[in-house]
Order: sequence, then structure tokens, then C-alpha cells
Amino acid sequence: MTDNALAPGLYIVATPIGNLSDLSARAADILTRADLLAVEDSRVTAKLLAHIGVKRPMMSYHDHNADRVRPQLIARMALEAVALVSDAGTPLISDPGYKLVRDARAAGRQVHTVPGPSAVIAALTLAGLPTDRFLFLGFLPSKPGARGGAIAELATLRATLVLFESGPRLGATLAALRDGLGAREAAVVREISKRFEETVTGTLEELAQRYASEQPKGEIVVVVGPPGEAEPASEEEIDRALRDAMTRLSASRAAAEVAQALGLPRREVYERALRLK
Repeated sequence: MTDNALAPGLYIVATPIGNLSDLSARAADILTRADLLAVEDSRVTAKLLAHIGVKRPMMSYHDHNADRVRPQLIARMALEAVALVSDAGTPLISDPGYKLVRDARAAGRQVHTVPGPSAVIAALTLAGLPTDRFLFLGFLPSKPGARGGAIAELATLRATLVLFESGPRLGATLAALRDGLGAREAAVVREISKRFEETVTGTLEELAQRYASEQPKGEIVVVVGPPGEAEPASEEEIDRALRDAMTRLSASRAAAEVAQALGLPRREVYERALRLK
């Protein structure tokens, strides 16, 4: 190994999601010195390499050949530095890269990450929605029934949702999100860091109407805000819940159950339970 050679192992390299100038200096250095690049599409990676003025050996690694190619890559990592790149963004996000990392570790190979651009994080910064808790969904199912079921499972989750979508499917997906999640704030972000970058915000209803017949081009990320705060329970609702609970439990235990279910102070609920009793 020469002084300039990379240590053998796997290097997970994030690449630009649009503007090629977003490639970090460290990522460019790793791509320049790696013995082999495992790439999603060699034509796309070749353009990136041309941008930094280098040529490197490449091997295709994608959904259709991953099981066949993965053992070859693991074997080469014993003596060579293999850099994993996707067409855009951070590898392993909505692609089969995690299996390569898993098997590399199982084989005792060193695994390094070279962080950088991510469409998920970039879209969150543009949407103007809460970012303290979010869930990345990848692509929702294409069939209406499966898509509706997936959305229903998310309805009560108090987190911002982030998903990928294509132009032809965008309108149907926004309509399904509106029907399943109700009146939430959302954003459609596309062509991040490219010349025609665009962020359109509004309610799910407004966005569903806008894109009902429009099929925007480019890479699209949809961001949906969390549900609003639930309306506090009325006195009638509290008393109804207490009467039902006290048919099964003591006043004390019924008050504890109702207080927890409705998010109310236990002492106040217990006092109501005693009055009802």
C-alpha cells in the first residue's frame, strides 16, 4: 500500500442531489483514490467523476444485480478500498446498500461513511414544518388500497412525514394523503439544488387541487406536517367516560384510566368521579 492509498474496506460516499458543486472535498478525495466504485448507474457517476477530473474503475450495484454482485464486492474489500455511491444523495436511503454494509461488517471489513447531501434533510429545511421529530417513508405503495392502508397507519403519529414521489403519481398521492390525514400543512419540494428548484407550500387540500392535473418534472419530495393539537375533552365527554369506566372499576381506578386516556390531571378527574358516584 502506498502512502496515498486508502485503507481497504467500504466507503459510503454521499454525492450531490443536484448541483455538482455540493460534492464535499473529502468525498472527492475518496472517489479519486478508491480502487473501485460500486455505482447505481455508471453513466451518472461518470459525469460526477468528469466534474472532478478523474476516471476510476466502476462496478454496477443496484436492485437487480445486488445479490450476485455483493459477494464480489465483499471479497475485494479485503485488499481494496471500495466506494459505494448512488446516483444522487446518501447511499442506503431507499436503495439496497444496507445489505452491503451488513455483509461487509459480518465479513470483518472496515466500513466508513463520508456524509453529505440528502434529499430528505434538504426538503425538511425548505418546507418550514416541524423537524424535531420526523419519519421518512420512501415511496408509498402505488395501488390505491395499499396506499390508503399505509397512510391510515400514520394518521395518529405526531411527527412530520417525508416521502419521495414521481410527477405522474403526485396528484393521486396528495389526494390520498388529504383523505387519510385531513387538513395538514404540507410542502412539495422538487429539483433540490438545481436550476429550477421549487418549494410549494399549503394545505394538503390546496396541494391536491394544484397537482390534480399537473405533473411536475424532476425529483420530488413531499413533506407533511404533524397533526394539530387535539381539542380538549368537554365536561360531558369526561363524565361519559367516567360513568363507563366506573361500571367496571372503582372510582379511583376509573379516574386514573380516564385521566390517562384524555391527558387530564388525575386529581381533577377523581374529584369529578366522586361527584358522579
